[in-house]
Amino acid sequence: MINSQSYKWFFETTTTFEGHMHAIARTIVEAQTKFQHVEILQTAAYGKTLVLDGRIQSSQGDEFIYHEALVHPGMLTTEGPPRSALVIGGGEGATLREILRYPSITRAVMVDIDGEVVELCKVHLPEMHRGAFDDPRSEVRHEDARAYLEKSKDRFDFITVDLVEPLEEGPACMLFTQEFYSLVRDRLTPGGTMSMQAGMTKLGELGFFTSIHRTLREVFPMVAAYQSFISCFGTPWGFIVASKKVDPARQGAPAVDKLIAERIKGSLEYWDGVTHQHAFSLPKFIRKAIAKQTRIVTDANPLIFS
Repeated sequence: MINSQSYKWFFETTTTFEGHMHAIARTIVEAQTKFQHVEILQTAAYGKTLVLDGRIQSSQGDEFIYHEALVHPGMLTTEGPPRSALVIGGGEGATLREILRYPSITRAVMVDIDGEVVELCKVHLPEMHRGAFDDPRSEVRHEDARAYLEKSKDRFDFITVDLVEPLEEGPACMLFTQEFYSLVRDRLTPGGTMSMQAGMTKLGELGFFTSIHRTLREVFPMVAAYQSFISCFGTPWGFIVASKKVDPARQGAPAVDKLIAERIKGSLEYWDGVTHQHAFSLPKFIRKAIAKQTRIVTDANPLIFS
């Protein structure tokens, strides 16, 4: 029998009235960067865990679920094998890692404003990035992602937005608006797609998810929402693919399995055709909430997550 008293406990609030607890074996690193508070914790249940501003970003034990769900629905929806990709955020390098599974990729750019977090992840989370930062196809930039998109003329087959929710009014809020998503659209190739993490999909906490979905519908002709349960978060989590052409929700299981076999080197642990169909089959209460949402997030009216 495990003696829970021998551990320190990390408590993460998921809503104003709920939270999720983790037993902490030790703190590997804790620091305050220019942008955020960062901790890398060794948890008893999930191994190493990255925590930013008190919120768990990923854990060694189940990060494959989050990162495969974030990357592959979009990468498998591009028109033809993707050759170029952009990661906005993604400090631990696991999002970049999943993109590099595609032999067709010749260039993968990662823009994360917090270089200190990235360096800490390089050193302490090799289990997550697995050498992705050293891949010759990778290019890591530490600058504001919106400024990068505004000045860059590059086009990408795939762009993924792997950012923490905007917790307070500041630069992060400008990465969740109609104007920002318009920039993303303009930096995609004609057959390109974007994907993003879009917050919780639990009952009573759908405002962020549905507002982002409604906003993306102002920008892209095709927007498809899906969810996966992330154990270390203690809640189901939402994701969205936005595309100029292909609707991933209409891809059948055999078609997804065929694309995985054709496009990806090695096997995936989480995502396949059956998982794909399940993830895009949202329950009725979520579909109703999406249909009812009218809010469009703009620079003048940003969304603040609390």
